[in-house]
Amino acid sequence: MEEYKKKVAEMIVKSLDSETSVEDILIKIEEPKDKKNGDLAYPCFNLAKTLKKSPVIIAEELEKKIKLNDLISSVKAVNGYLNFYINSKNIVGDVLQNILNKPNENLIKNVGNNENIIIEYSSPNIAKPFHLGHFRNTVLGNSLYRIYKELGYNVTGINHLGDWGRQFGLIIEGYKRYSKDYDMENEPLKSISDIYVKMTKLSKEDESIIEIARQNFKKLEQGDKEAVEIWKFIREISLKEYMKVYDLLHAKFDSYNGEAFYSDKLR
Repeated sequence: MEEYKKKVAEMIVKSLDSETSVEDILIKIEEPKDKKNGDLAYPCFNLAKTLKKSPVIIAEELEKKIKLNDLISSVKAVNGYLNFYINSKNIVGDVLQNILNKPNENLIKNVGNNENIIIEYSSPNIAKPFHLGHFRNTVLGNSLYRIYKELGYNVTGINHLGDWGRQFGLIIEGYKRYSKDYDMENEPLKSISDIYVKMTKLSKEDESIIEIARQNFKKLEQGDKEAVEIWKFIREISLKEYMKVYDLLHAKFDSYNGEAFYSDKLR
C-alpha cells in the first residue's frame, strides 16, 4: 500500500498551487477504517495555513483538479478530507504479478504453526453423476486445502461421501432387476443413476417396493453378502468416475471415508 500512497501524494502535489513536497503530503495520508471513506484519505487541514483557506474548500477544489488515472477510480471531498478509491483490479493484478516475479520473497511461511485444520469438500452422493455444485465445492475446498498447507497448518482434506442410507435398498433392488437392460460396461454410473430414477418412479406406483427396499437396506446393514457386493460395486464405479474429475482438477483428499464408514460406530 505504501507504493499507492506515494502515487496519491504525487497526484495531490501536481494539483496544488504551492511548493508543498510529496514527502509532506505522504506522511499524512491515512488508510480509513471504514472503506466507505475510500482506500486512502488525505486530511486537507495540513494545507489550511499555507493556502489560507478552510480544509473543506481545499478538499473540494482539489477534487475538481485531480486527474484520475488507471490507479484511482474516483476521488471525493468529504468534510475537509480527500478520499481516494483505488481501482481494485489493478491492486489484484499488481499483487499477483509481484508474487510471480518474486515467489520466494512473497510466500508467508509457518504462520499456522502446525495446528490442525480439517476441510471437508466435494462429498458427492455415490450412485449419482458428479454435478456443477460438487465441482464448485471441490475447487473451493481444494484451494483452501493448498493455502492452509502453504501457511504451515497440518491440514486434513476429507471427501465425506454420501454412500449410505435407505436409498441404497432401492438401488440394490433396481440393480438386481434391471442391470442387464443397461450399459453397465461403458456407462456404469449413468446406468445406476437411471436405474435409481426408474425405481423411485416405480415405488410411487407400487408401495410394496418401498418395503422391499427397506428389507434390502436392512440386509446391507447386517452385512448380507449379496447386498454388500452390489453396494461395493456401486461405490467403486462412482469413485472411478469421480476420480476422472479430481485428476483434471488436481484435487486430492486424505480421506474418502463417508457415511458408511461410521455405520458400525453409531452407538
